[in-house]
Amino acid sequence: MEGSGSGSGGSGYRGVRTLFYLVTPDESSFQRVEDVPQYLQQATPLFMGLIVLELVVGWLKTGAPVASVRDGLTSISAGMISRLPALFVRGLELSSYMLVWERYRLVELPWDSAWTWWITFLGVDFCFYWVHRFAHEVAFLWAAHQVHHSSEYYNLTTALRQSLTQQFTSWVFYLPMALAVPPSVFAVHIQFNLLYQFWIHTELIRDLGPLEWILNTPSHHRVHHGRNLYCIDKNYGGALIIWDRLFGTFAPETDRVVFGLVYPIKTFEVVYVQLHYYWHLWRRSNTYKKINDKLSTFFKGPSWAPGTPWRGDHSTIPPVTGEEVPQDARWPLPLQVYVVIHFLLVLVLYQDVFEHKTMLTQFTVLGMTGYILLTLTSLGFIFDQRPTAAVLEMLRCVVMVIMQRYGYMKPLLPSLAVPIEAFVSLSLLIWALQSVSQLVSINKKSN
Repeated sequence: MEGSGSGSGGSGYRGVRTLFYLVTPDESSFQRVEDVPQYLQQATPLFMGLIVLELVVGWLKTGAPVASVRDGLTSISAGMISRLPALFVRGLELSSYMLVWERYRLVELPWDSAWTWWITFLGVDFCFYWVHRFAHEVAFLWAAHQVHHSSEYYNLTTALRQSLTQQFTSWVFYLPMALAVPPSVFAVHIQFNLLYQFWIHTELIRDLGPLEWILNTPSHHRVHHGRNLYCIDKNYGGALIIWDRLFGTFAPETDRVVFGLVYPIKTFEVVYVQLHYYWHLWRRSNTYKKINDKLSTFFKGPSWAPGTPWRGDHSTIPPVTGEEVPQDARWPLPLQVYVVIHFLLVLVLYQDVFEHKTMLTQFTVLGMTGYILLTLTSLGFIFDQRPTAAVLEMLRCVVMVIMQRYGYMKPLLPSLAVPIEAFVSLSLLIWALQSVSQLVSINKKSN
């Protein structure tokens, strides 16, 4: 039986309100997990619309773009990859929660009580604080979370730069709530908490007055994303900043914040962005001889080294001057247009797979997932202007032509079918010619 909330997630107006947690218990309480709307999935068009709005307002306000094509698309790509496991299995956070609830709950709070709703609101945010804090203070957890901090820009696309692997550890922190809070209530708030954090990723909103004392705001979260020394390991809150004030991890925004990792990764290749830090930890651990030091590399702070405190020595962090500019070399406008078009095509496919996954075979879903990963990787190679980008993109275009031929890719509008097919065929021809040109050039050099 459904609760007093709507099963569809409500109108567009209600969708906007969910971003700011401006919903009532009455409209967002459900008896069964199956009745809880997929708020995150439904918010995708809203995310895209607000990103465009931020670009326009930012340009009008500052006369400069608030994002770059490469960085913005890399952030969105990371978010797409982070959700791909949901095509095959239910999220660990919810499935593990339901298991504990069914077997070990101590009490059963009423699902339709406003008290239960507000307790869960506080509980989820409190647990998120500790998820977030551990993700910064334990190196192997940071290996997952660093993805979100890898952008040197700070805008709404940065909010979507999510980790593929963090979901495989974060679920543990929420399990105590399953001893009392019904899964359907938890399923609502775990989505609302993440949705709230979308809009605080912006430089356009400077200060919210008295709300800064209680809520996590753009100003507080800018500090969290900074690599200035005063920003490191600060402001972990999700929707509320009170936990940081209570546990001594709060810092107000003072000096100009320089965004990104303390050691910028200088690449836009999204699979590398997702996984590179695991390899970094493995190589670091191999430089130590003692087993204790090897293990400490993974289980102590990211900047830990033998002879330093558990969390490492922050004095070794490279200083910032405030004059740093994001990594983003110039590249041709036609290539930017090309990349944006192909990204929009894969985004349409991605959304279509999620909407119709129950009607597709597992083999088809697996094939679509492989193509999405191939596309995002190939576009990342183009972003980085790698020598192998032409060959990889040519192969991807071959796959795309085959998918179009057998009806696996459908345009938003039937009238766009022929223009898109022509564009893809032309893309294949261009990259084939460029690949041949590269091979000829290599042969000439070798001779």
